[in-house]
Amino acid sequence: MAAAIALSLRGRGVSTPNPSVGCLIVRDSVVAGRGWTQAGGRPHAEAQALEQAMDRARGATAYVTLEPCFHLSPRGPRCTDMLSRAGVARVVIAARDPDPRTDGQGAAFLAGQGIIVETGLMAAEAQAAMSGFFLGQTLGRPHVTLKLGLSLDGQIAMADGASRWITGPAARAHAHMERARHDAILVGGGTLRTDEPRLDVRLPGLESRSPRPVMLGSGDAPPGWVAIRAPEEIATLEHVDHLMVEGGAATAASFLRSGLVDRLLLYRAPILLGAGKAAIGDIGLGSLDAAHGRWRLTDTRMLGPDRLEVYDSMANA
Repeated sequence: MAAAIALSLRGRGVSTPNPSVGCLIVRDSVVAGRGWTQAGGRPHAEAQALEQAMDRARGATAYVTLEPCFHLSPRGPRCTDMLSRAGVARVVIAARDPDPRTDGQGAAFLAGQGIIVETGLMAAEAQAAMSGFFLGQTLGRPHVTLKLGLSLDGQIAMADGASRWITGPAARAHAHMERARHDAILVGGGTLRTDEPRLDVRLPGLESRSPRPVMLGSGDAPPGWVAIRAPEEIATLEHVDHLMVEGGAATAASFLRSGLVDRLLLYRAPILLGAGKAAIGDIGLGSLDAAHGRWRLTDTRMLGPDRLEVYDSMANA
């Protein structure tokens, strides 16, 4: 299942409007087929894995990160039907699908076909990999990652606004990989007008994975951009499961103040700027006590001389 979850991440950022699912078909302890949801949502992970496995799927075990779809769609066959026709003997499901068109019905259908069905294996990990899909189903909005590149003393730029480059090449490359796993990327109108950021992915082979650019603020957005006036309007963005917020300080503060940040990516460079520009503005805390218990450290690593720290919000834990 861990391997299937890793596969699912390959489709993150391009699989919408469908969640990025991973699937492995295993027979006699050998992987016969593997798949993940492709760009635009089709084919589904199960379809891709079954196509690879062919006759070897009969009597095999399918490991799927999300309950196979049960509802009919003009875009393709139901995964439950495909698994049944392929003759798999066992289906191991990580997370139950919260979509009411499938919720529990996919697993029940497979069991009714005489297939052994097991659920809940690494469910939390699978949900984390598809966090945008689950938040969309439960809260009606995308999963939001706030990315900040800052100095040791919490500055994102010199006092004159110069910010290129605070972090080194390895940290910037990692940030571009993160961009490739998001459907859209947002900056404030001030940052857009001042810096004219490209917001694309500049990693060899991943240029096509550049997320759609979004501007927060008043005024007209450039061609190809989407404009919203308030953080809460992210719920109106079409086919966006995962949104990255990159700046500036006022935009970061507005998302934090609204309680709409689910994950923090902090790239810390080993430099001190002193009188620079702070990473975020006022987030509306009434007391120091209110700042505690909001974030949980989930990952940290060195990227060249810079340190990455990843925090998840405790609000949705």
